[in-house]
Amino acid sequence: MPRIRRRVPTPLRVPTPNALLQFLREGPAALSGAPAGESLRIAVVVPQFRRGSGGHKTIADLVRGLEARGHSLSLWIEDEEHRHDGEDVGGLWHSFFGRVDAPVRLGFEGWDGADVVLATGWQTVHRSLLLPGVAARAYLVQDHEPEFYGTGARRMWAEQTYSLGLHPICASPWLAGLLRERYGAEGSSFDLGVDHETYKPLPTHRREDLVLFYARAVTERRAVALGLLALEELKRRRPAVEVALFGESRPIVTSFKYLDLGIMAPDKLAHAYASAAVGMCLSMTNPSLVPTEMMACGLPVVDLDVPSMRDTFGVGGPVELAAADPLALCAAIEKLLDDLVLRAERSRAGAQLTAGRTWARAAEQVEAGMRAALA
Repeated sequence: MPRIRRRVPTPLRVPTPNALLQFLREGPAALSGAPAGESLRIAVVVPQFRRGSGGHKTIADLVRGLEARGHSLSLWIEDEEHRHDGEDVGGLWHSFFGRVDAPVRLGFEGWDGADVVLATGWQTVHRSLLLPGVAARAYLVQDHEPEFYGTGARRMWAEQTYSLGLHPICASPWLAGLLRERYGAEGSSFDLGVDHETYKPLPTHRREDLVLFYARAVTERRAVALGLLALEELKRRRPAVEVALFGESRPIVTSFKYLDLGIMAPDKLAHAYASAAVGMCLSMTNPSLVPTEMMACGLPVVDLDVPSMRDTFGVGGPVELAAADPLALCAAIEKLLDDLVLRAERSRAGAQLTAGRTWARAAEQVEAGMRAALA
């Protein structure tokens, strides 16, 4: 009889915080004395990354802004998933998110202290607390990360990081308020910036029948399934409208035809924003970078009517807010498609809001947060 070969299953790797057990055994490292000068040595501890990550792009933009303000930065990758084993993380970082002067290191070999250590995701907090030779610790909070998970250990650990004594620097006043009210964590906030050299009105034809949707399906809080249902209804009602999806590396299976733009370089993305009639990006927690970049290009935006969006953009503001319901989202898109005057008003209001949002200003606000941590 032929010998039956049994397939050996690939071992399952369960990501766990690399430094959690050590932190629980030893507690945080003692803080050192405050820095003497105005220029700070800032060590940014960053979780593993992939191409197209808006959170890591924000970190890169802030690093460039802080470097322009005269500070010395370094990036340290805390890779709990072992995603970057054997990779050139510096080369990948520059390729995905643009060049920075800061060295990019995988792991913590060669650690030599800093004035401020800046954690940038819940997975990096325990490591940041263990690092010696640090005068202050801060926590760049870009979203309410417990909501990234269902009920389980990672949700619990993410919640616990807000109560470990790092000074939060939150990516919106709404998020800072949430941490204060829910966890008693007093912190600072900053406004997400816009690269106005890239995202701006462009001399290109704006089509009246094109709708763009930020369909990054790997990011659950972007509610891609909800958006797809809204677009399915839109295509049923208006077959002539063209829909384009972007932000995902793989094509998405849908019941309707669409243009797959994938993950685009910033200049290509700006051209798409300047060419469409309506953009849709769904933010179930903190606002994404995408709506402000769309608005900077003059594109009217549809997003969800949730507390974070109401607090950030206001009711009746530049963003057309709709209930988290496919028919309501479809109606919001149709409202903008049908009303040229309303689209123009939304476009002007968006341009006014985004004009003052720069990465230089965001870096200034983040620096203020780190100085509050030092104080």
